[in-house]
Amino acid sequence: MPPRTPLSRDRALAEAVALADAEGIDAVSMRRLAARLDVVPMALYKHVTNKSDLLDGMVETLIASYDPPDPTLGWKAAVRAQILSARRVLLDHPWARQVIETRTTRTPQVLGYMDRLSGTFIEGGFTPDLTHHVMHALGHRIWGFSPEAFDDPDSLQPPTDPAARQAMVQAVQQTYPYIAMIALDAVGGDLSAVGAGCDEQFEFEFSLDLLLDAFERLQEAGWRSAR
Repeated sequence: MPPRTPLSRDRALAEAVALADAEGIDAVSMRRLAARLDVVPMALYKHVTNKSDLLDGMVETLIASYDPPDPTLGWKAAVRAQILSARRVLLDHPWARQVIETRTTRTPQVLGYMDRLSGTFIEGGFTPDLTHHVMHALGHRIWGFSPEAFDDPDSLQPPTDPAARQAMVQAVQQTYPYIAMIALDAVGGDLSAVGAGCDEQFEFEFSLDLLLDAFERLQEAGWRSAR
């Protein structure tokens, strides 16, 4: 019989991430994780304090997989690369957004990532004052996601029948003319494509680049907050 792999915090967290990837975050519990690791729950508690500590650790595991900063890049390209790396990890682990949004503890990995981003701005010529407000403006985008104005595409999903689809579009045009205008423009007026959803990656990068351009203008103008 091969020797049993010793249980460690890193091994427990890696297995928890694998469980969430396979079955969703709701499947993750201390008992289920202990079973996957083939240990009794009390053995797991020696390495993970409780469910909250487990979730914090899972987020830390994801952050540890972000691409390392590239010191050869200027601040703008470096920040963009770091945030898009975070987004790639988020897309690989669909449960991550829900967990990140519920975390209130700033763990060492979380603080380290925020410090690296802040340092990229400051080393790029930003004042601590501007960097403070820039980080607030980026908000959850540093973790690879952002709040969306159109967050529930299924709520306006049109019917498949062409006549019913036409009727729905006309009704929306009468009641919500500007939403209809945006939706139709996005698909070039093709009613059959209405409701297909937005290109979320494009929208994320568009917003990120818009913010980075604005930050650059503020930095070049020597902006300071009125305090």
